[in-house]
Amino acid sequence: MTAGTGATTATTATTATTASDTPAPAPPPAPPSSAAERLRRWRLVLGDAGADGTGCEPRGRDAAMDRALESLYGQGRGGGRGGDGGERRTAGLGASAPGVARWLGDIRTYFPSSVVRVMQRDAIDRLGLSALLLEPEMLEAVEADVHLVGTLLSLNSVMPETTRETARAVVRRVVEDLEKRLATRTRATLTGALDRSARISRPRHRDIDWDRTIRANLKNYLPEYGTVVPERLVGYGRASRSVKKDVVLCVDQSGSMAASVVYASVFGAVLASMRAIDTRLVVFDTSVVDLTDQLDDPVEVLFGTQLGGGTDINRALAYCQSRIRRPADTIVVLISDLYEGGIRDEMLKRVAAMQASGVRFVTLLALSDEGAPAYDREHAAALAALGAPAFACTPDLFPEVMAAAIEKRPLPIPDMTEQR
Repeated sequence: MTAGTGATTATTATTATTASDTPAPAPPPAPPSSAAERLRRWRLVLGDAGADGTGCEPRGRDAAMDRALESLYGQGRGGGRGGDGGERRTAGLGASAPGVARWLGDIRTYFPSSVVRVMQRDAIDRLGLSALLLEPEMLEAVEADVHLVGTLLSLNSVMPETTRETARAVVRRVVEDLEKRLATRTRATLTGALDRSARISRPRHRDIDWDRTIRANLKNYLPEYGTVVPERLVGYGRASRSVKKDVVLCVDQSGSMAASVVYASVFGAVLASMRAIDTRLVVFDTSVVDLTDQLDDPVEVLFGTQLGGGTDINRALAYCQSRIRRPADTIVVLISDLYEGGIRDEMLKRVAAMQASGVRFVTLLALSDEGAPAYDREHAAALAALGAPAFACTPDLFPEVMAAAIEKRPLPIPDMTEQR
């Protein structure tokens, strides 16, 4: 992380402080529009070394905030936090768990949760504190989010047993929060799509959907008879309780895809809970692991992944292709940044073959809130030429993408330039 990023985060932190639920001591700070408030914020952004021109000396709550920011971002020289002039200082968290735990408590006191999560990520990236997450007392102190889960999963292979249960509890808390946010809307959206895809145009009498049939034939209303002449009947699918679609989630578990792995596991569990969808979850790096039998517990799925390593997309797609039984009713979702370490031409041929057999193939460069990642543009262009455009997808958009795939209509592809 660059020094400029530290200054930006510090700006975000000081701005968000005014929205914190923690009551400020009397007297309250000056209104944000005042010159005094602007100087106060600049003083917190610049830190002690770069704030000579502000004439502000933080006191009370501001002084405590300044110490918390200085501990993380105070690596600058004369130019302020993260600057480039004067004598270099080092951040002051140290390498002890008690010191970091106190700092975590401080930032949770002075900043809202959204800013706390940013500062935690910065602390891990800037100060190399990942190892401290292996200590149970540290895990209990952090503000859990998707990024923290990704960090814990990357440490899974070196995590001691004394920490593992605490880590599972942290991961489960995040996963349950995601399920509460995403599950209901996902099920509702996909249930509607499945119903629409299953309707038939020549239904038997007991299968006629009269409400939709009447609406579809209103143009044929005869006022003199007070009736509608139905030229087209709309029917329910006869096998409404049977499996209607097969979905294969093929997820790249290389280190850059951590957030996508978390969201894919949650969505995989939601899809697996729907009777009409047969869901398979496959994760890969240079090897392929089928985690379908663990989809009833996304936490087990996540701890079954191994973030990092190389990438062999072709090998993963070969495995997925071998499990397809009903091509016309199958959707394959590849979630990868497309940096292929396997055989590129074979990968593209495999995608073309699946599409030719009737499979709906969807390529997501990421499944997260972070926008478009770095990705292999040449491979993305090659897939687009095959009719499988690659794009980054947010968790909120994913149900709509899957609904479009189920109904075999155009995908709702966001503008990639807006995602960067």
